[in-house]
Amino acid sequence: MMWEAWAFAALALLGWLWFDSMRAREGAVDAGSRACQREGLQFLDETVECVSLRPARNERGRLVLRRVYRFEFSDNGNNRRAGHVVMLGGEVESLVMEPFLLR
Repeated sequence: MMWEAWAFAALALLGWLWFDSMRAREGAVDAGSRACQREGLQFLDETVECVSLRPARNERGRLVLRRVYRFEFSDNGNNRRAGHVVMLGGEVESLVMEPFLLR
């Protein structure tokens, strides 16, 4: 009986982690896409890649997950440049883009 409770708790935790990760990923895609659109750049592949995941505290002191997502963009259509979005929980903490040519 006890192992069933532990198995259920583990499945619930995995379900929460998956849901929270999808929400954070969607936020990172949106942030990268809006930043590229604002600067007149191409957001390549319309996707992000999670490169780091670790616990952190938000501004209210709550324990949340800090995720770093990598994406690529192009300033002239012939190259690829890197950008990173840091998500703290479900909020964008920072967005950094590799320098590019201003028109």
